[in-house]
Amino acid sequence: MRNRLRSWTLLILLARCAFAAESAAPHLPEPVSNNAVAMLKIHGRLELFSLMGIGPKKTWDAATSAAYEVDTVAGKAQAIHAVPGTAGRIAAMAVGADGRVYLFGGYVIYQGGGTAVNDATMYQPDYDRWIRTADLPTAVGDSVIGVYHDRYIYLIGGRSNARLVSDVQMYDLDRNRWSAATAIPGTPVFGHAGTIVDDTIVYLDGAQKNDGPGARFITSDECWKGKIDHHNPAKIEWTKLPNHPGAAGFRIAAGGSEKDGRIYFSGGSANPHDYNGVGYDGKPSEPSPLTFAFNLHTEKWETLNDNTPNPTMDHRGLLVTPEGLVMLGGMEKGQQVTGSIVLLPKPVKTYLQ
Repeated sequence: MRNRLRSWTLLILLARCAFAAESAAPHLPEPVSNNAVAMLKIHGRLELFSLMGIGPKKTWDAATSAAYEVDTVAGKAQAIHAVPGTAGRIAAMAVGADGRVYLFGGYVIYQGGGTAVNDATMYQPDYDRWIRTADLPTAVGDSVIGVYHDRYIYLIGGRSNARLVSDVQMYDLDRNRWSAATAIPGTPVFGHAGTIVDDTIVYLDGAQKNDGPGARFITSDECWKGKIDHHNPAKIEWTKLPNHPGAAGFRIAAGGSEKDGRIYFSGGSANPHDYNGVGYDGKPSEPSPLTFAFNLHTEKWETLNDNTPNPTMDHRGLLVTPEGLVMLGGMEKGQQVTGSIVLLPKPVKTYLQ
């Protein structure tokens, strides 16, 4: 019990800082956006991870391979062994499973362009080391990631080098092997948001290809639910969901909780944008102040806060803790990259849509 109580030290500090000056709040060692995030319980305490992303300059050479661990007992964030590779990445996907952090794909960016990669690595916190695992069959970034039964990891859709993909790539961490799961039936998208809770996948929005005049990519407003077959994890039954509250968004922070029976969403932007925060339409993107959830028990959307303080965008995930919803880094208003560690308390009341 003592360890459990101590493990919420940082989260309680964050809750108090929500009412204090911004400068008092904990920060990552460096500002970072478009970073992969993950959470693990290690020896009875929660550890939060921020992996790679892009720094404050928001230029191609500002992508970083830096990795940080937020120790909820010590109440501080510290650097860990950097992600292996010759260059940093943006738009990678990470998840905690079986006591380790798994990190997949993303984009290596260079002057004038970028390329999706099929890199796959596993981080062992006890040894502060990275180990290469089986490469992704399809190089991809900006996918939705989730884990089922602490064994199967799913990458849902995303953007590859030649196309937006409908593929669902499933990794069996026990066998270190990839296979194809049932593809998404909707419009291929990237920068969409969602996760897996129990046997249910929910994802929404993102950017789709624009076949008409104007920007290359436009926002999608499609929302989908997938049920994983208990006997065959590669089989997914997809059904379309009604639209969620508010406008459709891009790179919304998303995370789920089996205990709550909810998948939470916060921030993001209504204008799909490049890594510098400027939209594909040439207009600067701004973060949405909306926080909402999908209730898996009622199968209804819930508006939690339509005026979330200090909203952020350009996220790769949201970490759901017993104390609230944690976001690491991201972009604030004016496309400013931040190193803030933000806690959004879970609301006592929700408004059902």
